[in-house]
Amino acid sequence: MSKKFPIKNKKYPLLGAHTSIAGGLFNAIYYGLEIGCNVVQIFSKNQMQWKGKPLSKQEIAKFREAVARTGIIPITVHDSYLINLASPKKTTYNQSFEAFVDELERCEMLQIPYLVMHPGSHLESGEKKGLNKIATSIQKAYQMSGIQRTTVLLETTAGQGTNLGYTFEQLNHIIHKTELEGNIGVCLDTCHVFAAGYDIRTKAAWKKTKKVFDRVIGLEKLKVIHLNDSMKNLGSRVDRHTRIGRGEIGLKGFTHILNDRELREVPMILEIPGGKLAYKKDLKILRGLVRAS
Repeated sequence: MSKKFPIKNKKYPLLGAHTSIAGGLFNAIYYGLEIGCNVVQIFSKNQMQWKGKPLSKQEIAKFREAVARTGIIPITVHDSYLINLASPKKTTYNQSFEAFVDELERCEMLQIPYLVMHPGSHLESGEKKGLNKIATSIQKAYQMSGIQRTTVLLETTAGQGTNLGYTFEQLNHIIHKTELEGNIGVCLDTCHVFAAGYDIRTKAAWKKTKKVFDRVIGLEKLKVIHLNDSMKNLGSRVDRHTRIGRGEIGLKGFTHILNDRELREVPMILEIPGGKLAYKKDLKILRGLVRAS
């Protein structure tokens, strides 16, 4: 198997945000520099369209040049919100599968190590059936695309509606059924796991949740964390992000995560409302919570 894309120029903690690709993919890197990121997450195309314009050699070159100039690490692509690999609807599923393969190929061309995906929604077709369909689809997508250097990360979900991936057991089921070994992992979203019922507000609660994650999935599979406070209560199963320290998780919850030495090399990405100013302020708040080692 090919070596993974190296993560260079590490500055701990690896903090960043989901940055805009408006005007070109390369702009997401300069946006990240402006707001104080050392890692970024991007969309590889318009996230609300099934198909995107193929990446040109010039576009890829400009993107890589921006990375080289700034030292900002493009750590993840988040796949399109339209993709649902658990869909029982034939047309939607076929479009989703094609779009997912395209996302994998774009990551490889851009030399981005991780593709974050929402596992999918079973739409009343049944959780077990949906989980199995997601797993076999990811496996098939890798086989068709020939991609080996980009790793798929299943994002934890709040479990709203018929969304899958709201328990660590569900994620573990998908991971093992894909049989992809080193090419699949997890992106833990703090808002989502909290809304799904995993408490992370205190040091003891975080340790307990992390211990469960390690037992069920394995901490080595935790590759990226989305840092988002939650507007809704523990176990609400409602996905509503809010600014750091302004929700139900609170600053203490993020303090424990940021200072957990086992997570020192795990990139942490903001996905909060409020635009550029909010990102800049909340990145500063997060860095202020980091204790000197």
